[in-house]
Amino acid sequence: MTKIERNIYLNKIIEKKENGLIKIVTGIRRCGKSYLLDPIYKDYLIENGIDENHIIKIDLDERRNNKYLNPDVLDEYIRNSIKDKKMYYVILDEIQKVEDFESVLNGFLHIENLDVYVTGSNSKFLSSDIITEFRGRGDEIRVHPLTYAEFCSAYKGKKEDTWNEYIMYGGLPRILSYKTEEQKSEYLKNLFEQTYLKDIIERNNIQRIDVLDALVNILASSIGSLTNPHKLYNTFESNNIKDVSVNTITSYINYLLDAFLIEKAERYDVKGKKYISTPSKYYFTDIGLRNCRLNFRQQEESHIMENILYNELLYRGYNVDVGVVEIREGDAKKQLEVDFVCNQFYKRYYIQSVLSLPTREKTIQEERPLMNISDNFKKIIVVKDKIKPWITEEGISVIGLQEFLLNIDSLNL
Repeated sequence: MTKIERNIYLNKIIEKKENGLIKIVTGIRRCGKSYLLDPIYKDYLIENGIDENHIIKIDLDERRNNKYLNPDVLDEYIRNSIKDKKMYYVILDEIQKVEDFESVLNGFLHIENLDVYVTGSNSKFLSSDIITEFRGRGDEIRVHPLTYAEFCSAYKGKKEDTWNEYIMYGGLPRILSYKTEEQKSEYLKNLFEQTYLKDIIERNNIQRIDVLDALVNILASSIGSLTNPHKLYNTFESNNIKDVSVNTITSYINYLLDAFLIEKAERYDVKGKKYISTPSKYYFTDIGLRNCRLNFRQQEESHIMENILYNELLYRGYNVDVGVVEIREGDAKKQLEVDFVCNQFYKRYYIQSVLSLPTREKTIQEERPLMNISDNFKKIIVVKDKIKPWITEEGISVIGLQEFLLNIDSLNL
């Protein structure tokens, strides 16, 4: 398989190295968690002088390692592998296969010269509640599917094909190893049905599989649209799916969120500086999974672009909300939408996503929500067209989508 550089995650792990906590690598299945630890992080350790005898790596999903699925055997093996007082680095892949793995990991925290890294891929470990299990003792590194820049760096086809490939099949790393459209499509569909949904159904003992299926389809067909469980309930009613409650829909959405299959963007009142509880927007963690769910129909570029931008901003470490700017027109109040309000420590950016700005009128229309924000944080319009970055008459930065995605510092251009 083509080597993929994932330096942003490698640097996060390096920052947490030997911090006395369990490093817990989370993320949707098949997004590259295991690959991040071995070979990427393991190679880093060796290149920086760590003796390979001080790196203990166990792939718990391999048959030859079945004996270590017994927690007592695993615990004893790790402890007996420590031969001196130098630091040992333990990498346990698919830790969820070990019964009562929580107590094993907690025991390792008492060994001063042990630095522990774990991944997992079943429904329990994919769930965000794994961090609750280790509150104060675990340190999460969240891994996402490949960004467009990561995808381009490993893509072996024609450079001009990368964008169309990415917006169709997404960024799950194994997609890069398939050559035909049929292979890519089959891989994504099987993964969705046999892995993601199966995990969610089994973990949460879901009885109404028809409702879950329908909900996934509705969310996939309406990425970037404001919705809430009540609106979704009405959609179910109009499609003649009976005996569904708002509470059931809410629970099923939470299951999808817990499995990192979708992400939720809350609405934020920019002027009032407060969150608006409902409605919200939902985006898919991987656009290829979203597309396969709809049999690769409904390829609305504006919504797909918005989803990809949202994922990119999460990857860059921002908290991302949907902005609402209230203005007054005569005696009436009107709400304008800012696609993304991005916060990271003391930094904030306001971003609009648009396919093109063909006329001055269209530019003014897209600028309007941004111009009604009184603070001095940077305001940006990202355009799908390939353009050179420029600044509007009102001081709004405009940048092309691919340049934005390929330059990690594009927010500061």
